[in-house]
Amino acid sequence: MAAVGGKVYLIGAGPGDPGLFTLRGKEILENADVVVYDYLANDALLAFARPDAERIYVGKKGGDHTLSQEGINALIVAKAREGKSVARLKGGDPYMFGRGGEEAEELLAAGLPFEVAPGVTSGIAGPAYAGIPLTHRAHSSSVVFVTGHEDPAKPDTAHNWPALAASGSTLVFYMGMKNLPDISRKLIDAGLAPTTPAALVRWGTTSRHRSLVSTLAALPAQAVEHGFSAPSLIVVGSVVTLHGLLNWFEQKPLLGKGIVVTRAREQASDSAALLREQGADVIQFPTISISPLEDYREVRDAIGRLASYHLAVFTSVNGVRHFWRQLETLGLDSRALGGIKVAAIGPATATALVSRGIRPDLLPEKYVAESVASGILAMFGNTLDGLRILIPRARVARDVLPSLLAEAGARVDVTPVYETTPSGEKRDEVLARLRAGDIQCITFGSSSTVENFLSLIPVETLKAYPDLRFACIGPITAATLEKAGLTCHVQPEEYSIPGLVAALVEYFKTDSGPPSKKP
Repeated sequence: MAAVGGKVYLIGAGPGDPGLFTLRGKEILENADVVVYDYLANDALLAFARPDAERIYVGKKGGDHTLSQEGINALIVAKAREGKSVARLKGGDPYMFGRGGEEAEELLAAGLPFEVAPGVTSGIAGPAYAGIPLTHRAHSSSVVFVTGHEDPAKPDTAHNWPALAASGSTLVFYMGMKNLPDISRKLIDAGLAPTTPAALVRWGTTSRHRSLVSTLAALPAQAVEHGFSAPSLIVVGSVVTLHGLLNWFEQKPLLGKGIVVTRAREQASDSAALLREQGADVIQFPTISISPLEDYREVRDAIGRLASYHLAVFTSVNGVRHFWRQLETLGLDSRALGGIKVAAIGPATATALVSRGIRPDLLPEKYVAESVASGILAMFGNTLDGLRILIPRARVARDVLPSLLAEAGARVDVTPVYETTPSGEKRDEVLARLRAGDIQCITFGSSSTVENFLSLIPVETLKAYPDLRFACIGPITAATLEKAGLTCHVQPEEYSIPGLVAALVEYFKTDSGPPSKKP
């Protein structure tokens, strides 16, 4: 009789690039009660899980396991017996050297139902990102996937080394870095030429991706010389010679650059996606949190007299989002702004308005107060006398724009629709990665992110890393950084997130941004 309980899903997390995660895996994570994940499962995938889902890390890093395989088996069985939906998230593919079969057998023995959601295995994806096709008509018509995790001291081996050497297949070894010298020696002893092309692919498909091309005989020594360690794949065969021609991923301009994004979590996803597209290793460190107000009476009063305003100025996506939330609470929609003009500061804010049915009447060329004020003056015939202007924005923000508009004769109502509070949830991680030399640049999207960041990590700490670079979205933010005693190295001509990413790409073309590791 089957045990009463929930269900376990063995999900392949893929090789590291979250873009290679499957739609089926995402669907399961979104509905799971418990997520059990290991070292090679990208943190970005956990964002798909429900906020209330239980998350359990079980390690499994090159022999350093937070929980043994037996312990993992017992854990997923216990959670399923509680009647829960359990997502077991495993790096790569569950059934490709992932011990997923063992976990499935344990579930069957416990009378618990399970499903498998396959993942893209690193043995295929890593070489592909390194420009190494595993099969090619001019090189190899077959491929063999091999575990490199055998104990070299064993009297017997599970591998038929002469058959591997004579196969003519591309050989891909998983988990073989510890045994690389032994693998090289056994293949050569079995008849494979010492000059056979061979490569290492470390952290394949991720922003930490590295590859090394050599020969079978020379690869072990060169791996030590170039600092290669686990997790790395070993690829052996003539297809390796295509690396120099086809290594498309390694051409990404920000590949391997550790870049900190300090925007609020609600805004950081776009920045992170654009940076990752260029190959960056993005460290999200939200220094501010966006929160709703406790009391929205002032906002609702302003909405009630919208017809009396001549212009509404939206300064951020958050301003649009929270203002619309109050419109909807009052049973209104975009038609409530039908009789007034609307200005947007920045293309992202304009996009947020367009998605809600409002095409801005003004999008200034530069997203600073002076340019916005000039654009508004021009829109109203260079006089604002008697005009009423509504600015829904954060509770605490710069007063330059309201002051300029008031000086020009307008009556300006600054109405808070959300508030920002300091946040430092990843402070220790950022400090650790600074010390490790993993961070080359810190980006700032506003003066408040500069101020909050420096309240968490002092200027003197940052000055200890002379190779560390700082990027600011515009001159106001740069001035705040420089007033604190730090140099702004990167500032775009267009004060927007896409502009900032483009400026970073250009900057790192000429400045390699050496590691910031403190001596």
